[in-house]
Amino acid sequence: MLTSMKIILDHAHQNQYAVMAMNSINMEMVRGAIIGAQEAYSPMIIQFGCGQMKNHAHLEEMIPMIKELAERVSVPIALNLDHATDYNIIADCINKGFTNIMFDGSALPYNENLKRTAVVVSMAHSVSCSVEGELGHVGMAADSDDANIDLYTDPEQALEFVAKTGVDALAVAIGTAHGNYPQGRIPKLDFERLALLKKTLNIPLVLHGGSGAGEDNLRKAVACGINKVNVATDAFSVGKTAMLDALKKEPDMDYMHMCMEAEKKIKEFVKYYMNILGSAGRYKFLNAAATGNE
Repeated sequence: MLTSMKIILDHAHQNQYAVMAMNSINMEMVRGAIIGAQEAYSPMIIQFGCGQMKNHAHLEEMIPMIKELAERVSVPIALNLDHATDYNIIADCINKGFTNIMFDGSALPYNENLKRTAVVVSMAHSVSCSVEGELGHVGMAADSDDANIDLYTDPEQALEFVAKTGVDALAVAIGTAHGNYPQGRIPKLDFERLALLKKTLNIPLVLHGGSGAGEDNLRKAVACGINKVNVATDAFSVGKTAMLDALKKEPDMDYMHMCMEAEKKIKEFVKYYMNILGSAGRYKFLNAAATGNE
């Protein structure tokens, strides 16, 4: 069922686990993720960004498909617009049924980020759509932004940001980055900063750049207060590798069966991630909270 991301993340925040948010750009990814969530009895967040939307994940096809697949399962599924900056695109996505908007003003000066995020919150909350903001800046792994402490989130500034914008969740910079890390390198996360952010803000926190962060880092990040983990690079890699491995075994395999292999491996990947983040098996408790029968 399609659900507010706020309901999903508030329960994760209250019960100290995290929910996977996977960038999904076609039917195989969406269906693999949603079926995986159902089999794991876990909430799931389907998301894609404006660039992905422009290139391949067109709204006209993706939204009806996601809504239909979400209605076929009993677990909560949220639909999130990832890293949005354009008010017109944001308004369009809100009107077409996204249940959360992630507004990314992290590259802007602080006051401009605060002002624009507050505008998006006002737009979204008027129709019961939640908003994730970002403070600090989660940059690119290829540029070693994960090690740039100047980009990390300041807890006291974050407290003011959350109070003045009214965001429902906050993406924080604590040592991860987007994209592939150099081979053999696992990022070093600032768990002390994360624990302080959680204590100071007491709201759902989001980790961008989950891909390549390492299982130990992810488990500890959840223990320190992360409630949503964004995954794109690793998910795309799983689908690609599944197809290449299938072709290696069967060079004459047709495209349909290649897509089936990709979907199967993505489903397995999603279930693996849900166990790491602690969301597997949470559905019945989350459902009770949403219906007031907990």
